[in-house]
Amino acid sequence: QVQLVESGGDLVQPGGSLRLSCTASGFTFEHYAIGWFRQVLGKEREGVSCISSGGTSRNYADSVTGRFTISRDNAKNTGYLQMNSLKSEDTAVYYCAATIGCGSRWWVRSEYDYWGQGTQVTVSS
Repeated sequence: QVQLVESGGDLVQPGGSLRLSCTASGFTFEHYAIGWFRQVLGKEREGVSCISSGGTSRNYADSVTGRFTISRDNAKNTGYLQMNSLKSEDTAVYYCAATIGCGSRWWVRSEYDYWGQGTQVTVSS
């Protein structure tokens, strides 16, 4: 059974940091790129970042470039999203997802095969 489980979401003050984790099971993690998306209620799910299967290629949305860092540990079947300098507009449910490769459409939701259930990140004072 394929599973992606996110963790690490929390309430944090503006300017603070969080690290999200995405633990995978039921498929060969090291063969898949991992993406992070976020969604605010009533809005489209937005691509945040993607990392290639080997971890050598990374993509970021303009809104998070310089503040967020994506990484992975294939030995632990886990992906990470380090989020620094958080802003109120980063508040959302964050999802991880798996795809064959990041590619030029890494930010497109339909490119991904497997999804987690999401973790809430709230940035507020």
